[in-house]
Amino acid sequence: MKQELISIVIPVYNEESNIAWFYSELKTQLIKKSSHNIEIIYVDDGSTDRSLDIIKDLAKHSDTVRYVVLSRNFGKEAATSAGLAYASGDAVVIMDADGQHPIELVGEFIKLWHEGFEVIVGVRSGNIGEGFVKRYGSVLFYRLLRIIGGKSVTPGTTDFRLIDRKVVDQFIKLTERNRVTRDLIDWLGYRRAEIPFEANARHAGNATYSTRKLFSLAINGIVSHSTRPLKIIALIGSIISVLSGFLATLFLIQRYFLGDPLNITGSALLALFVTFLVGIVLVCQGLLALYLESVYYEAQNRPLYVVRESK
Repeated sequence: MKQELISIVIPVYNEESNIAWFYSELKTQLIKKSSHNIEIIYVDDGSTDRSLDIIKDLAKHSDTVRYVVLSRNFGKEAATSAGLAYASGDAVVIMDADGQHPIELVGEFIKLWHEGFEVIVGVRSGNIGEGFVKRYGSVLFYRLLRIIGGKSVTPGTTDFRLIDRKVVDQFIKLTERNRVTRDLIDWLGYRRAEIPFEANARHAGNATYSTRKLFSLAINGIVSHSTRPLKIIALIGSIISVLSGFLATLFLIQRYFLGDPLNITGSALLALFVTFLVGIVLVCQGLLALYLESVYYEAQNRPLYVVRESK
């Protein structure tokens, strides 16, 4: 019977302080103990430090290590997609290079995979050393996604997950540019299991995923997977129109039938309504611009990433 191959996909951007250490941990905790064949695929996302040199050195001394080098920094989502496209395993595990994803859980992932689950997701219950903005920003994002996006998503879901070969094959057919990997995998469906975990503190260095990038990822997660915000602004516009008509009627009554006890001038009313409606229009235009931007990038049909070299 052919021995199963497990691929570990690790996107890398300026992680020179973590790569060798994390590989050593993988080797000790997973590769030597596993009864499966293991391949580790590093995807260098245009690193400007010594990350690529370290990866190539590991590949020279280990047949387990492969790498994909992108021509520039395309972002973590594109790098993850490249790794999935190059992975040849019967199952693929996505992990970060900074040690925050517990290696010991990979064995639990594989066990559930053998039980018939095709997507096993790590759900973060906490994060050692996590800042205030990321902690509560994540909570807010999932609530907004549930309300605005119309999606029932388990709070704390991460890219740390195992996906079956058939899921990988379907994933690489998807062509979205502004993508959120975890959302696309969830969209594909398949039999799913979740495992809670507490994320470790980074082994070294600072997170390269800034608050700005996280905010952009959250926006893409909503815009790319739901048109409900457009329906919401249409509803808001309708409510404003009804309220404006109702208030206008009340003001006319109090002025011409009740003797104008509030002493509201016409110019003041006009300025108030115009300011309010202009603000609503600008907000709606900004939201529409996000959707137009998404359509614009999709219409360009450029490659999601460009590979400079691979092994």
